[in-house]
Amino acid sequence: MDVAKKAVDSVAEGVKNVAINDKKGGKKEKKPKTGGNESAGPLEMKPAPDFLQHRLDLFDRLKKEQDEELAKKPREPITITMPDGSVKAGTAYETTPGDIAKGISNSLYKRTVVARLDNDKEQLWDLDRPLEKSCKLELLDFEDEQGKFVFWHSSAHILGEASERRFGCSLCIGPPVSDGFYYEMALPEGAAVQASDWKPLETIVSSIVKEKQKFERLVLSKEHLLEMFNYNKYKQHIIKDKIADGTFTTVYRNGPLIDLCRGPHVPDTGRIEAFAIMKNSASYFLGDNKNDSLQRIYGVSFPDKKQMAAHKKFLEEAAKRDHRKIGKDQELFFFSDMSPGSAMWLPHGTRIYNTLLEYIREQYWKRGYQEVITPNMYNSELWKVSGHWNFYKDDMFVIDMEEDLKFGLKPMNCPGHCLLFGHRERSHRELPWRVADFGVLHRNEASGALSGLTRVRRFQQDDAHIFCREDQIKGEMADLFDFLHEMYGLLGMTFKLKLSTRPEKFMGEIETWDRAEGMLKESLDAFAAAEGGVPWTLNPGDGAFYGPKIDITLVDCLSREWQCATIQLDFLQPQNFGLEYMTADNSANAKAKEEEPEKAEKSAAGPPRIKVKNPQAIIDSATAAKEGVPNPATSKDQASGAKEAPKRAIKPLSQGCARPVMIHRAMAGSIERFTGILCEHFAGKWPFWLSPRQILIIPVGVGFYPYAEEVQGVFKKAKMFVDVDLSGNTLQKKVRTGQLAQYNFIFVVGDEEVKGRQVNVRWRDDTNAQDRGKPITLDEAVEKLTKLKEDRGTYNPFPSIVKPAKEGEEAK
Repeated sequence: MDVAKKAVDSVAEGVKNVAINDKKGGKKEKKPKTGGNESAGPLEMKPAPDFLQHRLDLFDRLKKEQDEELAKKPREPITITMPDGSVKAGTAYETTPGDIAKGISNSLYKRTVVARLDNDKEQLWDLDRPLEKSCKLELLDFEDEQGKFVFWHSSAHILGEASERRFGCSLCIGPPVSDGFYYEMALPEGAAVQASDWKPLETIVSSIVKEKQKFERLVLSKEHLLEMFNYNKYKQHIIKDKIADGTFTTVYRNGPLIDLCRGPHVPDTGRIEAFAIMKNSASYFLGDNKNDSLQRIYGVSFPDKKQMAAHKKFLEEAAKRDHRKIGKDQELFFFSDMSPGSAMWLPHGTRIYNTLLEYIREQYWKRGYQEVITPNMYNSELWKVSGHWNFYKDDMFVIDMEEDLKFGLKPMNCPGHCLLFGHRERSHRELPWRVADFGVLHRNEASGALSGLTRVRRFQQDDAHIFCREDQIKGEMADLFDFLHEMYGLLGMTFKLKLSTRPEKFMGEIETWDRAEGMLKESLDAFAAAEGGVPWTLNPGDGAFYGPKIDITLVDCLSREWQCATIQLDFLQPQNFGLEYMTADNSANAKAKEEEPEKAEKSAAGPPRIKVKNPQAIIDSATAAKEGVPNPATSKDQASGAKEAPKRAIKPLSQGCARPVMIHRAMAGSIERFTGILCEHFAGKWPFWLSPRQILIIPVGVGFYPYAEEVQGVFKKAKMFVDVDLSGNTLQKKVRTGQLAQYNFIFVVGDEEVKGRQVNVRWRDDTNAQDRGKPITLDEAVEKLTKLKEDRGTYNPFPSIVKPAKEGEEAK
């Protein structure tokens, strides 16, 4: 039953290549919806669609049967343990989480969205659903991530009810998403949702909220589900495809809406005090363009109107910071239909890009990394050895070179770096071996998923891999956390850490995974306890197929979270590629044993023989790599005793050798994505060291052009980005243009500046440093701006140019 319930949640991920069209086999063209505004037609369909009453009749009959069965359950004493350790007494199949909350305070009950049992993220419980046994109980409000998703999921059901009542539509799926929720639907006769429908829908939603409709849960068999949704071909497909015969799952009812849903939900619709529709768009059923085209309506909701007002203000600020807008305004990058998902970097954007790489390279030098260059394309056999061909092929650009020969553009660098490590014998003295690679990567993202710089097909990463001994992992992890702290601190960003553990499908042995996860937990605990450390949370089942990982989430100045960096601990790829190094204990003996036969042969046979790698070792290595290719995955079911997949053969270690551990790491992740995030974090006001427009020189008249160009040459020699405005605009307009272009400093030069070899400085980041002030000598300006750039500072190097704030005012 649990499997069937979980299956419903996976619907949004899509079922590929399933076409659901009309009986004639062709897709219906979109017809514009009649009625351009609210007054052009009724608010709701009159009479209501017939399927509403059909569903209700079946629900009422089956709900009565379920309630009668629940009434027969034994009412035994249970204990409910709260997060503070206190214990509440209750009765099985009678006491609800809502009862516990009300017993503490009514305000707690009103704040609580949903309950969580036994610290298990999969055990969310409706507040009004009776508990069945003793448990640990947490009461989650809207501020909790899971509480927020339940709140938004319930809001999606309200939107679904409003849509059915207005359009008589066939609902498809309505999940919560990171910034709200949406509902997909097919309107009668292929009609489209219009912006003019938003207000009527919100009006219906308002009435639903006022009615405080209860959310009721009902467990149904697959047969009853097919009967209940016999009018809706989309729900029929989901039920038939995702719910196994003979199993059960749940539906939820609020008002006339009954929807296929795992739940849980808020107690009633009255909890949704603030609701707004944000946009609508077309979509495809299950995300597949071979399926029917549908309508998708997006919304957002909050427990009170103040939070809605704050959210709308946030959206206004976020829109101003949209990196796509900034990229266009500042001429940083653009995209072309000739290469979708691949940014065209303009000169000023390239300046930012290269400056980021320069900073990262400095960190590499400081931390003992060596940069390498590897191919952009590999034979598919490489990806089969690494396991990516089974797990990642659909996301790769695959090239048919000739019959039975396929190559793939690399989506990541790790298999290539394994080749680098394994191309010759390695000694323990070389470890840790830290290799970094800014190679170009390609991933075959769906066209609909592409979004500016944050989701692209062509990108570069600050990608690096550390090959080390197990006893070196702790020290390497400490350095990586220090790297994170230093890099993100420089940019004025904080970060969060999540430990992502073994997924459903994985390579290798459970014991290896447990050991790797334990090591990461130990390192995370040590960092959390250190000065300036960051606490971490568990993210079960989201590790890479070859090892657990630490996901690093950046938090920008608007408190938005961005997934960027990652640290992965990998015992598997070194096994897949047969990597090894000579240990300290055995290297001397092994070397002596190798030299003895050579010395004997040399003395007996005269001229020395050329030493080659054992041919059988090469054959064994290739065989070991290929034998496990067809199915390298292990699943949790297989690990617990079910039929096992063929195990990948692992090349035995050579005498006197040990297997290295591989740490995959990226601090920025995709440089493209990271640049987009920084665009929005800084709102286009780049700090001086990262800015593509550092200095603008404005001569006050034609006679001062030569001096302006001389000053430009001085600062260009100091490797700063400096421009001169030689246009015919007025001084005031030139200054304003420079301010809008976000130059960090504007130098105005006239007669006084020429005579004293000075510049008159205006600093972008302080409104009290915008007027003509005390001139700065050219030598002082070069010296102080050079230091500002080297420091990567955000301070004002010319405090004398700031006019004292008037009494009662503060500098902005």
